Amino acid sequence: MSALTREETEALIQEVLEVYPEKARKDREKHLAVNDQSIEQSKKCITSNRKSLPGVMTIRGCAYAGSKGVVWGPIKDMIHISHGPVGCGQYSRAGRRNYYVGTTGVNSFGTMNFTTDFQEKDIVFGGDKKLAKVMVEIEGLFPLNKGISIQSECPIGLIGDDIEAVAKKTAAETGKPVVPVRCEGFRGVSQSLGHHIANDAIRDWVLPRSEGKVHESTPYDVAVIGDYNIGGDAWSSRILLEEMGLRVVSQWSGDGTISEMEKTPFVKMNLIHCYRSMNYIARHMEEKYSIPWMEYNFFGPTKVAESLRAIAAHFDDKIKEGAERVIAKYQAMMDEIIAKYKPRLEGKRVMLYVGGLRPRHVIGAYEDLGMEVVGTGYEFGHNDDYDRTIKDMGNATLIYDDVTGFEFEEFVKRVKPDLVGSGIKEKFIFQKMGVPFRQMHSWDYSGPYHGYDGFAIFARDMDMTLNNPCWSKMQAPWLKKEEPVAEKAAA
Repeated sequence: MSALTREETEALIQEVLEVYPEKARKDREKHLAVNDQSIEQSKKCITSNRKSLPGVMTIRGCAYAGSKGVVWGPIKDMIHISHGPVGCGQYSRAGRRNYYVGTTGVNSFGTMNFTTDFQEKDIVFGGDKKLAKVMVEIEGLFPLNKGISIQSECPIGLIGDDIEAVAKKTAAETGKPVVPVRCEGFRGVSQSLGHHIANDAIRDWVLPRSEGKVHESTPYDVAVIGDYNIGGDAWSSRILLEEMGLRVVSQWSGDGTISEMEKTPFVKMNLIHCYRSMNYIARHMEEKYSIPWMEYNFFGPTKVAESLRAIAAHFDDKIKEGAERVIAKYQAMMDEIIAKYKPRLEGKRVMLYVGGLRPRHVIGAYEDLGMEVVGTGYEFGHNDDYDRTIKDMGNATLIYDDVTGFEFEEFVKRVKPDLVGSGIKEKFIFQKMGVPFRQMHSWDYSGPYHGYDGFAIFARDMDMTLNNPCWSKMQAPWLKKEEPVAEKAAA
């Protein structure tokens, strides 16, 4: 149980809201809630997917970040052009640790930055010709690329570049797919709309390329969608699926290729890890190609076993037996890990604030180690994310949407969690406060965390962070008492 009662948690929220002007207070109050497992629909208790309040710091990204940084960027054999000024491309390059197999600059391009490098004259006269020229140069310099995506930055939507026309013309000349993506950063309220726009681009420009093609399939063909292979996550997950007898013919975006994307309409099931970023394309394929889909969770042995059995339930006895065989194979390893780390972590309390799937998916992994998640929230979640979260969280625990820097700091000061898991923007604040912290967007340069192999690394990292003796030696700079200035001795 949480250390705070429901009444205390509600009082905490009201106390934090008191600093805001009335209008801001009414707005932010809708985004903060006390969890109630009896509620079936989260919209009755919390508001999400709304524009951030001007003047209040937010952790969100933009639509361009959702498209280029999440969905399209990890497709390794395509070149993704950041169409606009150089900054957006540079700051979305190689930051998420989307591991891939290949030779960078030859047949894989995931960590490279391609940009049209807009200048003032491009804003005035348009960038269509420059974009076309860049793609000609790309074909000469990187002939093994399998296609190009055009990721629009904010100025493109303002000046009206016809990227669709340029894409069609270049595709006709090269014989390779060129995908225009209208993901200008100002669209929507967060990176979430960028995911949706990117999914729509896949729907309109990539999946139709599979029509008329013949693909040799088996009854056990599946696609892994929405695993971005951060630190090798998709690899540790794919091992389990293939060990249980399934054939993974398509994996994207992490370590993915455009040919795998084109094969997806032939699979028997789509397995979605990051629901928020890829549910749109899964729903489309269900409607058009009659491919069922399901969300799965490979964080921690309890959720891995649940997910393997849920996946197997869609197939025959061979796969069901395979799932049980895989679970049994790793059980001794999991027991050993829990026996080692649970005594060191049991009873520790965690507060999370992350994007995508993590605010709810990692709860089970912490619970496997005897830890309790006492607060969680999404940067850009929708209410269907919170619908899935309220059942996993304990009653009277904190739920916060698009939490501000001030709110998050005050919650941590009052709740006093033993560990905070959030992003790079929050990392150094809490570390300076002496609060153990894990960067849960890119696993703090560790990983993988998915699957059975990943759980061993997850448990080690949580123990290494929480039980590091440095935290007892730290005090927030703003809490240090000023030392009295020694009086100068009389001359």
